[in-house]
Amino acid sequence: MADARQPSEMAENPSRAATGTMEPEAGEILEEKALEEKAERVLEKVEVESRFRRYTGKWALAVSVVAVAMSCFHLYTSGFGVLMAMKQRSIHLAFLFVLTFLLYPGSKNAPKKRPSVMDMLWLAVSVSSALYITFMFDAFSIRGSAVLSDYVMGTVLIVCILEATRRSVGKELMWLAIVFLLYGFFGDYIPGVLGHTGFTFKRIIYQLYLSSEGIFGVALGVSSTYIFLFILFGAFLNATGMGQFIKDISLTLAGRTIGGEAKVAIIASGLMGMINGSAVGNVAATGTFTIPLMVQKGFRPVFSAAVVAVAGTGGMIMPPVMGAASFIMAEFLGIHYAKIMLAAAIPAVLYYLAEYAVVHIEAVRLGMRKLSAEEIPSPWKVLRERGQLLIPIVVIVYLLLVGRTPLYAAFYGIVASVAVSFLSKATRMSLKTFLGALEQGARGAVSVGMACAVVGNVIGVVNLTGLGLVLGDNIVSLAGGNVLFTVFLTMVVSIILGMGLPTTACYIVTATIAAPALLQLGVEPLAAHMFVYYFACLSNVTPPVAIASYGAAGISNQKPAEVGWTGFRISLAAFLIPFTFVYNPQLLLVGGNAVSISMATGTSIVGVIALAASLQNFLLAPLSLLQRAMLFAGAVLLIFPGIETDAAGTVLVLAVWLWQRRDVSRGRRAPEGIPVGG
Repeated sequence: MADARQPSEMAENPSRAATGTMEPEAGEILEEKALEEKAERVLEKVEVESRFRRYTGKWALAVSVVAVAMSCFHLYTSGFGVLMAMKQRSIHLAFLFVLTFLLYPGSKNAPKKRPSVMDMLWLAVSVSSALYITFMFDAFSIRGSAVLSDYVMGTVLIVCILEATRRSVGKELMWLAIVFLLYGFFGDYIPGVLGHTGFTFKRIIYQLYLSSEGIFGVALGVSSTYIFLFILFGAFLNATGMGQFIKDISLTLAGRTIGGEAKVAIIASGLMGMINGSAVGNVAATGTFTIPLMVQKGFRPVFSAAVVAVAGTGGMIMPPVMGAASFIMAEFLGIHYAKIMLAAAIPAVLYYLAEYAVVHIEAVRLGMRKLSAEEIPSPWKVLRERGQLLIPIVVIVYLLLVGRTPLYAAFYGIVASVAVSFLSKATRMSLKTFLGALEQGARGAVSVGMACAVVGNVIGVVNLTGLGLVLGDNIVSLAGGNVLFTVFLTMVVSIILGMGLPTTACYIVTATIAAPALLQLGVEPLAAHMFVYYFACLSNVTPPVAIASYGAAGISNQKPAEVGWTGFRISLAAFLIPFTFVYNPQLLLVGGNAVSISMATGTSIVGVIALAASLQNFLLAPLSLLQRAMLFAGAVLLIFPGIETDAAGTVLVLAVWLWQRRDVSRGRRAPEGIPVGG
């Protein structure tokens, strides 16, 4: 998670910015600590993975040793060769078990300063069942069949994964896995198309524990390699002060524009998303300094919190790192991660452009002014002090584009982040900082890793029963073979699942049971998977369970429901984008040439801006009902590929713009400070 503890001193004290002094005053230090503690409390409420025990003494040392050992193991295998798949994944899972049962209490009444006897029992049993694969898989391969001990240890492992998931991820994902397990056992009792012949206990355990299509399948495999290394990469960048650099450079980029206070949050979250795949993490990292800044300059507190929530969610689709699920997408599709990264670029820009347009319209509507020069850090000073921190990101992008594996790129990105830290005194890493980054990287990987492990049960049952194909057929049948209706139903499934699941788990499930419906209708595979991934991310700002919005509400002391619905309204323009690249796969750089890609991008840009203006009920002046309807219709027409629809949409949008321009020239302007769009 990016460092949320260093709000920009220049933005908070213009007088010191003008004189060039950056030493914080005592009052600001206290305020910064208060914001930091508040962000941590909010995270504990909305994110299970932040509810770590706060150890001291020998137990703190024990956790640190395990976490550092886990990071060292993954660094070693990434640099000198990954172990055989089943062994690499089982050792990874064993480390996850140790950290889960040490860090996460089993109940509210469990001791917070030390593990309980039950924690130690769970730890011992779970690690034994995971490492059983490490030491016994060769013997199993030689035998070619399972024995009693294999089934016993497999059963134990499944139970331990369910308990570890309940603690580190949440009970919703645990119950989802249980439902699928029961479906595998009792499918013969289910009537209709969802029923199947049912499978024996031994067959299911074999599928989940001893095959590469269950727990130790693709999801845990990606977690044990790419995902862990990129989380560790983010931890090292944060240890060098990347969070502070992102905040300061965002102020220099957006501070000189109208409504720059809110645009800073958008740019900061987009940059943070390059190294952090957590929506709530982005909110906590940027919200503690951008929300107060927005409110201070005149934005409504609810709107300010919603802007941060929507911007934080967008970080999960921002290349090069994106969210953890993007690496799993590459494995599902069997393509190089660089193609995923490039495909996500235009949709990510459109997402932030849509929010940027909403914020700009809101700022103009309210008569906002630019930040003063004294409130904006010097760009040359920011780049001189921390600009070298961009080098590791450049290294990763370059290595991915030249065809290196994500594992290779992440390893050398970490090496580069350590090396460049010594180029400046402000970023130099000490031994303590280095070990701290190793520990934080391992801690940050626990919840994602356990989600991948438990979803392995879902994937295993789906593959065993053929549920994915069955659901795909029925979604297509329900939609009558209509692509638009099928896409809409897939969106609904993705959002509903995302309301109770982490994004990674939501993507895996929807890619398994919903994406096949799109594929059956001829949708480009990359577009189909990117579609469900996009809406898995958007579930973070979709009420009633809008986790990112609730996190921002806690930081800003606003009502969660109000922030949630405001964030939903702000992000509605972004809901257009996945439909756009389903019909225009050129936006994912799939097919087409430079001309067609440019045209698709141009019409999409006009479409999201028009939709943003329609939703805000303001363009150059307040919109009439007819103007608003014309803008909305124009935005929708620009979704569909084709000269006729693009031309019609462009004409409608241009007509409203000219109409509004005439109104403004005749003196019909928006009253400053009066809300128009809600």
